[in-house]
Amino acid sequence: MTTLVFFLEEPSAKEMLHGILPKILPEHIVPRFVVFEGKQDLEKQISRKLQLWKQPDSWFIILRDQDAGDCRKIKENLLNKCIKVGRPDAIVRIACHELESFYLGDLHSVEKGLGITGLAKNQDKKKFRQPDNLPNPSRELQKLTNTRYQKVSGSRAIGRYLNLDNNRSRSFNALTQAIKKIVLSSNPAEAY
Repeated sequence: MTTLVFFLEEPSAKEMLHGILPKILPEHIVPRFVVFEGKQDLEKQISRKLQLWKQPDSWFIILRDQDAGDCRKIKENLLNKCIKVGRPDAIVRIACHELESFYLGDLHSVEKGLGITGLAKNQDKKKFRQPDNLPNPSRELQKLTNTRYQKVSGSRAIGRYLNLDNNRSRSFNALTQAIKKIVLSSNPAEAY
């Protein structure tokens, strides 16, 4: 049995993954989640958690929000930490700028998950064509849903409806492609 371990900065990412992973993972790959108390906690503890992980046949994906940081520097920093502890095959994915850009990339899923009609028609508006470019996606989602979106419960509700093949968020697509490549490949390093 293979274990796919997700290191996450927040509980909402876990809830989102609970929604999409059943659509991707075969039965022989079991997901595990290590949820940190924010990005600083993740950055601080990631090396130790990777070093202490002893379960064989485990693959790792680290998911963190970009927030206002430099995406490339954040990714490079996390990859360097993985390499230093002997896990160069760990995959780092950055949500641009926040996890909510995944949801804004598929407004149909937001509509279905939160039970709000008429949201999907906004998908072709300039603002939502490339949601990764929005500096504050969580605020945009709050505004769009008239504050019905809450991070954890909203991620749980929306995640199961996210379309894996039609999402305008490039960072969401990069995450799902990495997961799919791990599933298809015996060598996770090919998933980069």
